[in-house]
Amino acid sequence: MTKSAVQDAAHGQALAMAVLNSVQNPVILVDQAGKIAFANWEAESFFGASAAHLAKYKISSFIPFGSPLLALIEQVRERKAPVNEYRVDLSSPKLGQEKLVDLYVAPVVSEPGSIVVVFQERSMADKIDRQLTHRAAARSVTGLASMLAHEIKNPLSGIRGAAQLLETVVPDEDRPLTRLICDETDRIVSLVDRMEVFSDERPVDRVPLNIHSVLDHVKAVAKAGFGREIKISEMYDPSLPPVYANRDQLVQVFLNLIKNAAEAVDGQSDAEIMLTTAYRPGIRLSVAGTREKISLPLEFCVIDNGPGVPSDLVPHLFDPFITTKTNGSGLGLALVAKIIGGHGGIVECDSQAHRTIFRVLMPMHKEEAGDGRALNSTGSET
Repeated sequence: MTKSAVQDAAHGQALAMAVLNSVQNPVILVDQAGKIAFANWEAESFFGASAAHLAKYKISSFIPFGSPLLALIEQVRERKAPVNEYRVDLSSPKLGQEKLVDLYVAPVVSEPGSIVVVFQERSMADKIDRQLTHRAAARSVTGLASMLAHEIKNPLSGIRGAAQLLETVVPDEDRPLTRLICDETDRIVSLVDRMEVFSDERPVDRVPLNIHSVLDHVKAVAKAGFGREIKISEMYDPSLPPVYANRDQLVQVFLNLIKNAAEAVDGQSDAEIMLTTAYRPGIRLSVAGTREKISLPLEFCVIDNGPGVPSDLVPHLFDPFITTKTNGSGLGLALVAKIIGGHGGIVECDSQAHRTIFRVLMPMHKEEAGDGRALNSTGSET
């Protein structure tokens, strides 16, 4: 082989490695003996071991005994045809809990007996499902709010007026009843007014924002009121780029999330809320109302050490009228989902005893074409 051919081969191999390491899904190559001959960077993270360490062992050493993955590998090896398998549980002490994945298993034609396995973690797919569900739920509330505004508020106004007239002629002992009618109609009107927010479909005015200034403002509001007795700490990434968002709406979102967290830890002697920001490799999602696909690398979390959300409620937490509060309307988190969805982001909840995380993933600001300015994490120009 000539020197040029060797260089070309080395370049091709390096390029192939770079491509595989750029894939944001774990990818491994299982050789004929069942050993892990190759693992990209995501696979190293997935298995919690380096590629060199993985190469010393068979795939069966890292996955649960009797896992369907082993049978799939053998099936593909025999049939020489690729197979997709969905929602395969790989949970184990080595890989961790809740390791639910979709699998793509295919033969490598140039390497007889070798199999490539691509893992798609269900948590990522479920984020997309939840985003679509939250948007659909917000749309349903939008229609309901419009109907309520027209069909209920007007009759309620008449009922309240009649109760006020009755209050002037009924005996004193009956006046608490007329006052009750007025109070309850006011409460229903207030609820309808809150729901009308969902029917506001005007485009959101967005600008590059320093998320830390938003969170510091919300923290100050909380400490001056409902969070006065609660320790609120932060762990920020100071190098975080700007988020492209509407400031007032972000304040509303995080004020709602922090208030929920404060109510969750109310009465605890060790009550604590933590605010965190980080840059994570994001998933690509559609921006509402456009065909654009964007990445969501900015992660903002509100974490509390309360008792946690009941597991049966977590999947429906952002649906309208779902609440764990005795007197709650169940619209606060639905509004959070609507606002974040309108920004092209997603919001999710991971909850267990003493650690509940509300995680917001959002796009960052991009420079406009021809604009040489950029904003750093403090909001100043660079």
